[in-house]
Amino acid sequence: MAAFQYSDLSKMIDHSLLNPTMTVEQLEAGIQLAIAYDVGSVCIMPYYHKRCAELLAGTTVAPSSTVGFPHGGNSTRTKLFEAEQLIEEGCLELDMVSNISAVLSGNWQLVENEIDAIVKMSHAAKRRVKVIFENCYLNSAQKIQLCKICCHVGADWVKTSTGYGTGGATMEDLQLMLDNVQSPVQVKAAGGIRDCDALIKVRDMGVTRVGSSRTSEMLDEARRRLGIPAIEPIKSAPVGSSY
Repeated sequence: MAAFQYSDLSKMIDHSLLNPTMTVEQLEAGIQLAIAYDVGSVCIMPYYHKRCAELLAGTTVAPSSTVGFPHGGNSTRTKLFEAEQLIEEGCLELDMVSNISAVLSGNWQLVENEIDAIVKMSHAAKRRVKVIFENCYLNSAQKIQLCKICCHVGADWVKTSTGYGTGGATMEDLQLMLDNVQSPVQVKAAGGIRDCDALIKVRDMGVTRVGSSRTSEMLDEARRRLGIPAIEPIKSAPVGSSY
């Protein structure tokens, strides 16, 4: 007997619709796929977020989108404007990219001030924030310092990667992040979690969210193991990404 229920896995997934080459038809199909599989959220390109939120209204799938994606190099003012617009459109979870250049330069005050500003704005509107580190570019000390900052300012998740850097989530990075955050801060994996076994493994470690465009493959296998009927294929399946 499986040691999980379907929703234990499906609600971990932020279905990623961030590939810049995706067409409107593919975005629409991706949203319908997320609804059919009852995932945690749809993380979609900001320009299409409003439509996504409209389609997800009345479902148990949250609309989510990105701030400063994918490089984090926008000014704080620009990131705040992005966050404000998403909040106005009904975004429930904002995935913001930390300023990678500032992290690598050791400008921790800028990094903390920016994350703090986004978190304060979002929490005032009862939204949640995931802070993306882009671990492939960072050393362990930098990752730990980001964890400390996120705990200090009250971010809701720390997230390994955008899925569009030179590497995604690794088990070593996930464990390091889990070891260096305290509840209620959670850990999200992005990039590299590509099958049901990997999803179960990171869940058992304590990871609560996974960004993926391979939702159907992972959850079809979960349904098969649980003896749940398969979901009919969604027309115009989304294109893949580095997730």
